[in-house]
Amino acid sequence: MLCVKDISGSTDLTGTDLKHYRIEAFIGQGGMGVVYRGRDTRLNRPVAIKLLSPALVASAERRNRFVQEARAAAALSHPAIAQVYDIDEVDGCLFIVMEYIDGRSVGRLIADRELDLLSSVEIAFQVVEGLEKAHEAGILHRDIKSDNIMVTRDGRAKLLDFGLAKLMEPAPAASAPPSDPLRTLTKDAGRTLPGLVMGTVPYMSPEQARGRDLDVRSDLFSLGVVLYEMVTGELPFKGETPLDTMHAIAYEEARPVTVVRRNLPPQVHRIVSRCLRKRPEDRYPDAETLASDLKRFKLDLESGSRTDLRPIERLQAWFDRMISSVPLGAKGVWIVAGVVVLAVLLLFTSFNWGSLIAPAVIGVFLYRGIRNRKKRLLADFAKKVSRMPSVEAVIFHDGKMTTVVKDAPASAFVRITGLIEEMNGKLFFGKPVAAEIASDLPAEEFQALIRRLGVLYVRTERPGEPPAGKQGKNKDHSFSGMK
Repeated sequence: MLCVKDISGSTDLTGTDLKHYRIEAFIGQGGMGVVYRGRDTRLNRPVAIKLLSPALVASAERRNRFVQEARAAAALSHPAIAQVYDIDEVDGCLFIVMEYIDGRSVGRLIADRELDLLSSVEIAFQVVEGLEKAHEAGILHRDIKSDNIMVTRDGRAKLLDFGLAKLMEPAPAASAPPSDPLRTLTKDAGRTLPGLVMGTVPYMSPEQARGRDLDVRSDLFSLGVVLYEMVTGELPFKGETPLDTMHAIAYEEARPVTVVRRNLPPQVHRIVSRCLRKRPEDRYPDAETLASDLKRFKLDLESGSRTDLRPIERLQAWFDRMISSVPLGAKGVWIVAGVVVLAVLLLFTSFNWGSLIAPAVIGVFLYRGIRNRKKRLLADFAKKVSRMPSVEAVIFHDGKMTTVVKDAPASAFVRITGLIEEMNGKLFFGKPVAAEIASDLPAEEFQALIRRLGVLYVRTERPGEPPAGKQGKNKDHSFSGMK
């Protein structure tokens, strides 16, 4: 059979066709099968084709369960989830066709030391938003790990293999599970041995290691392991053998991230430690709650606020965050304060015209604030990305924003993408800002780009660059290309 030969590595399928899918290149091989890069000849788009190991779908019950799970996963649509396009069969070999992700895995980025704290939190935040969507549809992932999260070239995180991990679960046993947790752990370690080849054991939740029923909190535990790995560079649970690792997951506490990396803030320890609690009821109850904490922590990192400040400093940090979030910035805060004072005065006055003046003044300020909101958001975006050493320029021209980077690590792409989404989320009306990241442009193309109207920021120290840095400081010129 085609798939049997291929899984054993004796047949190269490059250049052959599976139905209307052309296989173009070998990507990798694991415990679940072989993955190829291919092309959908009908729609002319790149795809990833995973040929499943026949042993995983040998029985009709397993095959039906996989098909049902894959169909449910194919119904998921979220920017942080790799889309499942199709599942089919050729010569007795079941294969699944998925969105092809052009990028690198989080595991590779960790090994290359390209992730900082902020980009790690941004990746975790994007993934947990995708998990929230899947959990709402009643779908668990069951195999979240750093190698199952890809980061695209433009910095977007994508969670792979939804619906596939169900195949790694052992078939239901006729007898009741043993009551001794250690016996359960030992028994399941043998039954899930094929999954160890994929390296999934270090990311298992305690209940998964014991072979118990899983819910959404198991996925959150596994994501907590990935977050721990991203911020420290190492796994929280390790052992000399797979069984030792599973024992550590079930019974031992992970070293605090602030002990492994002493420069990490206490907030990240609080989030990670809650994800890694042994009892599911002690963890985050759902992905939405975890996403809320990650978002708050991300904002704290961006603003530089800390939870160990004195009360007066904490109040100042809160005031700064409020200024950055209200529509009119500092003016908006004063307008709100003025409206409150005016409302109090109107309570003690008998002049009827006062009730007309206040709404008129408020309306004028609100109109001006909303009309210029996009300009302020673009200026704020340019200010934030200008702190990144790899960012060379930001241009807004013909309704499209281009961020030019040079020798940028993956963390910069993740961060820029997060800021773009944050900016679009703050728009009151109108279409989201179209954005692109241009990497390593030739000098001539870079010079032509910054000569356009709408330059928001230009780094002046670029070798061979004319003194155009003042353009980024000229507010009128910076926004003159905006429509």
